Amino acid sequence: MTGVDHSGSGSTSASDSPSSPMEAPPMSTDPAAMPTPLMSRQGREKQRYTQDSQRLVAGCIPVRDNPLVKGGVEVCMVSNRHNDGLIFPKGGWETDETAEEAAARESMEEAGVKGETCTYVGEFSFKSRKKALKVDGDGKNGVSKKATCVARVFVMNVTEEMAEWPEQATRTRTWLPAMDAIEQCKHDWMRDALRAWASTMPGLETAG
Repeated sequence: MTGVDHSGSGSTSASDSPSSPMEAPPMSTDPAAMPTPLMSRQGREKQRYTQDSQRLVAGCIPVRDNPLVKGGVEVCMVSNRHNDGLIFPKGGWETDETAEEAAARESMEEAGVKGETCTYVGEFSFKSRKKALKVDGDGKNGVSKKATCVARVFVMNVTEEMAEWPEQATRTRTWLPAMDAIEQCKHDWMRDALRAWASTMPGLETAG
């Protein structure tokens, strides 16, 4: 699979310890081997935050080779909850998992796809529309207004498409040529992540 031989960099810093300097997290052995729950995780009791209360998020760009499409690679995208745009799977990074495991979990929950490996792209910051929990100096949870999130993004080679998955009732799964995915992606930070990955892939950087 051509989709994962790369590394990249994003925009901000965080690590498995939210207050530590960023390092690319270690790859877990087999994220595709994770058990498949019937429901998505709910709540933010285990949500990670940076020292300055930025919510930590994991995102995944699921890809597969397809020599029949422009650039030879397709990206799996899903509809957002409002059904007004396409995004790639992402969600909160929790304290009982690595960032890579969180990215693989979100891909399974939102898109119903699993893969053999995930490769790190980088970190990307964005503003959340929602109010978010934050950790105050005394360790208590409070409520912030429009929160800044920091997303760690990975690329996954997809090896399995599930017939049923936790969020299939609210999300539509779509495969697009990589460069079309960049054009149709709803969020700027996701487009930045897609471009960062595409720029490392021979043929993709000029496929558009």
